[in-house]
Order: sequence, then structure tokens, then C-alpha cells
Amino acid sequence: MIKDNQSGLNRLHVVLDALVTVVSYLLAWYIVIGSGWARQLGKKTLEMEFYLGALIVIVPGYLLLYSFFNLYAPKRVLGRRNEFGKILKANTIGLLIFGLVLYFGRKEPHLFNFSQRLVVYFYGINVLLITAERNAIRMVLRSMRTRGYNQKHILLVGYSRAGEEYIDKIRENPEWGYVVCGILDDRIPKGTKYKGVEVIGEIDQLSAILADNNMDEIGITLALEDYDRLEDIVNICEKSGVHTKFIPDYNRVIPSSPYLEDLGGLAVINIRHVPLTNTANMLMKRIVDVFGAIVAIILFSPLMLIAVIGIKLTSRGPLIYKQERVGLHNRPFQMYKFRTMEVQKEEEEKKGWTTKNDPRVTPIGRILRKTSIDEMPQFFNVLKGDMSLIGPRPERPLWVEKFKEEIPRYMIKHQVRPGLTGWAQVNGYRGDTSIRKRIEYDLYYIENWTMGFDMKILFLTFFKGFVNKNAY
Repeated sequence: MIKDNQSGLNRLHVVLDALVTVVSYLLAWYIVIGSGWARQLGKKTLEMEFYLGALIVIVPGYLLLYSFFNLYAPKRVLGRRNEFGKILKANTIGLLIFGLVLYFGRKEPHLFNFSQRLVVYFYGINVLLITAERNAIRMVLRSMRTRGYNQKHILLVGYSRAGEEYIDKIRENPEWGYVVCGILDDRIPKGTKYKGVEVIGEIDQLSAILADNNMDEIGITLALEDYDRLEDIVNICEKSGVHTKFIPDYNRVIPSSPYLEDLGGLAVINIRHVPLTNTANMLMKRIVDVFGAIVAIILFSPLMLIAVIGIKLTSRGPLIYKQERVGLHNRPFQMYKFRTMEVQKEEEEKKGWTTKNDPRVTPIGRILRKTSIDEMPQFFNVLKGDMSLIGPRPERPLWVEKFKEEIPRYMIKHQVRPGLTGWAQVNGYRGDTSIRKRIEYDLYYIENWTMGFDMKILFLTFFKGFVNKNAY
């Protein structure tokens, strides 16, 4: 039943996407041509029939792009941000193809006079309307699933930490429409419950349950000690034709998006995938860092000059404070900051992080810390190659030695260059906040790095990364 529903929903998606594409195109035509704007600008316009005829190519072309970007995947597995990113990519490629056709066909009278302004307006309107349409469908589906409609019934095979976490996620997100009907396990007594989900029998009963054909999916959540049964269970599920998913019980060791290699037909799972170990990615990020640092130094030079004057007039000592931090490949480097504290002896500096109302901080230093202006000399660290614009914040050697023993996977953050700002910082984990949560965000960034992700963090930094409520 679920498969029929999904097939029907996909067909509805295609029809709605086609209608929205037509509406977006007609709106763009009306704004640019139908309203007489183009004529007022003295532009030669084509007949409406020619523009309407172009829809014969435009609509199926855009539907193919949406299909190519997997925009007809179930809403359960396609997040809102991911979906918007795919819509934006598909429409951007459509815009580029549109532009290339007009450029190479400019000798044809019709294509030469085709309104380029209309193409740009169509791009913007279509992105907005397709996104609005998709979000409306998502809201309707969530409402239906929360009320018990269009649900997917799942049986879990094996009781484990992974099974418990899977149930937790489903309970936290009722809009996904998943219902766990029970668990099969040989080690846990029948009748045992976890958050309302009951162990209903042993794994040997799987064939009989599948024969009743009342399950939409099987989730294999075996404990590590039961993995010798995995192959037999998969064979039983495959024989019945039911959709089967594997929720491994080693997610504390292997990340949610592991890097898979095909070694002559042998699947090899890399424990940690770090995109920035790729030479091309590393070079691209470095070029952006150097260019961005130069622009930032020029742009923020008036602020830095004011900071220099303020520090010089209010306290004695050097303008720039240098502190040893641990960077890429665990190598130490000297990180630059505007001095915000009274000059201290080295042993006093190592007492710990700055705390609220710390007497060591100067009045001008408190302002510089709150506004993150004290971090601006680190643009020169970026030029030197010690740091990146975006990345995990570096720590002092004594804290690195402490945290690497206390926090699992802490040292992974040193597989990339440290940054001026990062994913943890724009999510509020700066200064005197949870180091464990900070590392979680840093690891997510390291494993999921893209240039687009960097741009997103940079954008968010302008809105919530400069003023730091946790800076003292």
C-alpha cells in the first residue's frame, strides 16, 4: 500500500512541478513583456505564441533536471535544506543551458530577440514557487502522518543500541510516518518493551511474519555479537520481496556518511571520510582563504586601526598577543589576537579560560572580545597558512592533551586547518560552552565539508558569529 501511495505521490509531484514551471514562466513573461515593460525600454519583442511554444521544451527539460537531482525521492529521506539545495542546483543548470542555447543560437532571429531578462526572472520565480510547492506538500504529509495516515509499518530484527536509537528518532519525528510494530530477538525475553515497542518473538519467526505480508519494511538492528546471522536474515527478507534496511550497531565508531571504496568488487568502508584530504578540495579552499583574507584585511582595516588606538591608549604592553595553538596535523603555531588583557606572567595565563567579570580583561578588551574584533589579526594567520577562514577553532596544547584523553575522536579536528569561525561557533558553541558539543559540530563539518558549506558558515557568521554572548 505504501509503495502505491509513493508512486501516486511521485506522479502528483511531477504534475505539480510541471504546472508550477508553466506558472513561473508565464509570470516572468507577463512581468517582462506582457505588462509592456520591454516595449517601454525600446526592446524588440517576439510574439506570445513563440514564447508559449518554448514551453514544449522547457517543461520536460526541467522535469528531467528534477529527476536527475533525485527530487522525487520520498520526503521521509529528503530534508528541507537538502531539497532546496537540489532545487537551486537544478534551476541553475537550467539557467545555464537556457543561456547557452540563446548564445549559440543568436544568429537565428527568434533566439536573438528572445528576452534574456525573461529567462532571469523565470529562474528566480521558479526557484521560489517550486520551493513553496514542495514545502506545502511536506506540511500536508506531516499533518497526515502525525494523525495516523500514510504510515509505514516496520519490524525490527535484533535488539541493540542502534535499535533503541532508531526508535528514539522515530518517536521524536512522528511526521515521518514510521510505526515500529515490534522487535524480534533471541536474547531479550518476549514482552520486554522499549518506549512502547515490544519484543514480540524470536528471529526464527521472521519467515512466518513476512508470509503474512503486513509489513512495509524490515529494519535489521542486530547487536554486534549477532552479526553472524546477518546474511541469513537478509536472504529471508530478499526472498519475501520486502524492503530491507540495515541500521548498524557501530555508529559510534563509523560516521553517518562513511566513505565507501570499491576495491575490485570488495566494499571497503573508511572509518573517517575527510573531504579536505583531497588535493583539489584543499587547493580550492586555500585559494578562497588567501583571497578572502586579503579582502577582509582591506575591508576591516579601519576597525583594526581603531582597536590599535584603543589598546594603546588604555593599557601598557604589546598590541598583538601571540599564543601557541595546535593546528593542522597536530603542529603548533603562534595565533595572533589583539591584546585584551593586562600583561601577565606565563604561569598566570595558563590558569584557564577567561570567565565572566574576569579582572584580567581590560575595558577596551571586553568590547573587542564581545564583538570578535580581537580575532581579526588571525587574517594574517590565514595568509601564512596556519589557519583557514572556516574550520574548527584551535586550542592550546595543554587543553589538547586534556581533551584527547577525555573526549573520543577529539584529535580528528586536527586533520584540517583550524579556522577563524566554524560550524560550532555559528551554532552558539563559543567561549565557556560545552566542549563535547563543540567537537560534535566540528566533526560534522570535517566529514561533510563542501565549498557551499563554507559559504553558508561565512554567511551565518555575519548574522550570529560576530557578537559573542559567551565571550568575557
